[in-house]
Amino acid sequence: MKELTAVLIGAGARGAHGYAPYAIHYPHLLKFVAVAESNPERRASFAKEHGIPENRCFDSWEKLLEQPQMADIAMICTQDRMHYHPTLQALNNKYHVLLEKPMSPSPKECLEMEKASKENNRLLTICHVLRYTPFWSAIKRLIQEDRIGQVVSIQLNENVGYWHIAHSFVRGNWNNSDTSSPMILSKSCHDMDVLSWLMDQPCVRVSSYGSLMHFHSGNAPEGSTDYCVNGCSVESTCPYSAPRFYLGEGKGWARHFTEELTRENIVKGLKETPYGRCVYKSDNNVVDHQVVNMEFANGATAMFSMCGFTRHQERRIQIMGTKGELRGDENKLTLLDFVTHEETEIKIATPTSGHGGGDSGIVSSFLEEVRNYDGGESLTSASASVRSHLMAFAAEESRLNHGKSIDLSEFAIHQRLF
Repeated sequence: MKELTAVLIGAGARGAHGYAPYAIHYPHLLKFVAVAESNPERRASFAKEHGIPENRCFDSWEKLLEQPQMADIAMICTQDRMHYHPTLQALNNKYHVLLEKPMSPSPKECLEMEKASKENNRLLTICHVLRYTPFWSAIKRLIQEDRIGQVVSIQLNENVGYWHIAHSFVRGNWNNSDTSSPMILSKSCHDMDVLSWLMDQPCVRVSSYGSLMHFHSGNAPEGSTDYCVNGCSVESTCPYSAPRFYLGEGKGWARHFTEELTRENIVKGLKETPYGRCVYKSDNNVVDHQVVNMEFANGATAMFSMCGFTRHQERRIQIMGTKGELRGDENKLTLLDFVTHEETEIKIATPTSGHGGGDSGIVSSFLEEVRNYDGGESLTSASASVRSHLMAFAAEESRLNHGKSIDLSEFAIHQRLF
């Protein structure tokens, strides 16, 4: 197969450590030839790992994309509010684009990116990686095989994990919707996408409730300090202690604030970066729990629950059909046939790559689609993503309006999207 070339825009955790390792494992299929990253340490580290010459290393996406097209693919893994402009420019420069989710916190920008993809006759694939995992692919296949009949209702729980919500959504890059996205978009657009995909029906109505119930100054314990390492008197008993996490089992997550995972560098980061802040004294505003109710065009319904206060980081799903029921969690599916009452347990192999194999799965699929591109759309095309993004936008609109039921058609018209 032909080796494809790529440029990376944004060499953070998702770009450099989520998708780009595919080029290390399969160098005959993918090679990175340029990188744009504002952080000099990350830029240098990525360039060294992938053998990129200095004249192909840029400190901004603008400088990279003002060059003539130098690769087949642009992987864009910048922050949520930094997706729109580089994506449009890359498409106009005739790159096929693999874009980290979410597309944008702006509905209009999502639609404009979709339009640009079609106008330039280029793929724009959004990194809804769950669709590319063995686990979720098996669920979709069982539904398509009519093993449970027509889907009537789905219940999906996203258990974020008490340590993960503190890391990413209280202290981290996605903690404030004014600078990133609402939680339903930044974290749970995966879930909106999966529900849309499994239902295979347009969502017509949503309602939602949720709030920032725990991680705010009103719950700060007496004796707590702005940073955990600044003499906090309750740090040793706090479930969200930054030193306990980043100097212990969460050491690898410290890569978000230091490239060299030495104790000295981590301690320095805990003193100087937001990742060492008290979870009750941060600038976060995104919800720590939320529920969404959905109605689809054929009358089927779905209920989604996201909660940060869970032991494990996992998703659990129950799909109720007219002929049977399907339950899934971790690496196991259980199917019950209503006629025979036979219960079938299906074990799913767990790949070693990130997101249950989704990170490598989407890159592999995208490369194949680029090689054989004939004007069609990918599994997680911009068009598919726009549909699930609208579900998320409408859910947030409902949450902010005390659970008001939102008609998606009326919502789209009100937002002047169509």
